[in-house]
Amino acid sequence: MALSDSRVWLITGSSQGLGKALLDAVLAAGERAVATLRKPGQLETLKNQYPASQLLAIPLDVTNQSQIKNAFEETKKHFGQLDVVVNNAGYGLSSEIETTPEDEARRQVEVLLWGPVHICQQAIRFFRDVNPSGHGGHIINITSVGGYNGHPGSAFYHTGKFALEGFTESLAREMLPEWNIKATIVEPGGFRTEWAASSLVVLPSLPVYQQEHAPSEAMRRIRDPKHFIGDPTKAAQALWKIAGRKDLPTRIQLGTDSLLMVRLKAKRTMEDTSNPEWEELAHSTNFDGVDKDNVLQRLEAAWKR
Repeated sequence: MALSDSRVWLITGSSQGLGKALLDAVLAAGERAVATLRKPGQLETLKNQYPASQLLAIPLDVTNQSQIKNAFEETKKHFGQLDVVVNNAGYGLSSEIETTPEDEARRQVEVLLWGPVHICQQAIRFFRDVNPSGHGGHIINITSVGGYNGHPGSAFYHTGKFALEGFTESLAREMLPEWNIKATIVEPGGFRTEWAASSLVVLPSLPVYQQEHAPSEAMRRIRDPKHFIGDPTKAAQALWKIAGRKDLPTRIQLGTDSLLMVRLKAKRTMEDTSNPEWEELAHSTNFDGVDKDNVLQRLEAAWKR
């Protein structure tokens, strides 16, 4: 396949970790990429290895809407098409709720939610209006198992990731079929990247949270990278495979740890909603005369569509 016929990827957070591993995999597969990162100079080695016809590096802070718009304009000028957008940029924030300054919490959500939201808005327009009619495109939003399970000690990280998952579900269902625009949530577990090191902001903790039995203290111990089982190179290959599939679920887990935690939470949710006491409580709030069985059948049919 000629380079000009290959897919074009736009990957945020390409300088390290999962984003860098994915960029390497895409380029090694003979596809084209727009690598966005705050300091494009970090990609000088790759720029020397791959021609401009295959790699475009663009400065991008995902909290800067002007830079986001420019990235898509440059992609249009340089490649003329775009097939896959991967929202990967982000960082972690370790802190207890009561001591987290509002500006720190807001910045966390700005990066994890609003950055991807603004990128998705531009991606939709590009896939629909710039690509050939019906060609469409695929948005892959990297959330984390932390987008499905909330843990102590990182509430605002989970706030951003949970919100991004809800946003992605709505996005996927909002697209008209003829646009051929897909959106997938990917939930990595613990990977041996910079996430728990240079990409993690750790705020001071009050002494009352530093006790051995404190939940957030237990999470800090678990978060040690030596406990992480994920290989970023293998995750990149999985993402490359995901981008080429049409029959995808809404959520895909990466890592045995992520798969287990999602299954356990889903099981607990099913158990809660199947408990006769809480099931009856739910039905009890309906207006008198409402046929709950009819409602259940109607809504289930609508959900399947």
